[in-house]
Amino acid sequence: MSKLAVIQTGGKQYLVKIGETLKIEKIKTEGDSVVFNDVLLVIDGDSAGGGVKIGTPVVQGAKVTAKVEGDIRGKKITVLKYKPKVRYRVKKGHRQNYTKITITDIK
Repeated sequence: MSKLAVIQTGGKQYLVKIGETLKIEKIKTEGDSVVFNDVLLVIDGDSAGGGVKIGTPVVQGAKVTAKVEGDIRGKKITVLKYKPKVRYRVKKGHRQNYTKITITDIK
């Protein structure tokens, strides 16, 4: 078993491992890598006891680095508003922006 971590970004929590690619809420990045310091849990499966570190609320000194693959947009959803008897109908579409990242290291 390899290292696992739970990170928090964009108001959501993600269970990540090295080499995993995921889609997170869009973040502003400078360069091609990003460091996540809000690490809530680290599991080191390589150690004998399966070292688990639980943060209160974050694990001190732990960080997860990731490579930014680029910005993508999600599927289009349709939002309808309707009020009866007053001829009020509004139809809007929405596409959420995401950042695609690949986890490179867990420390």
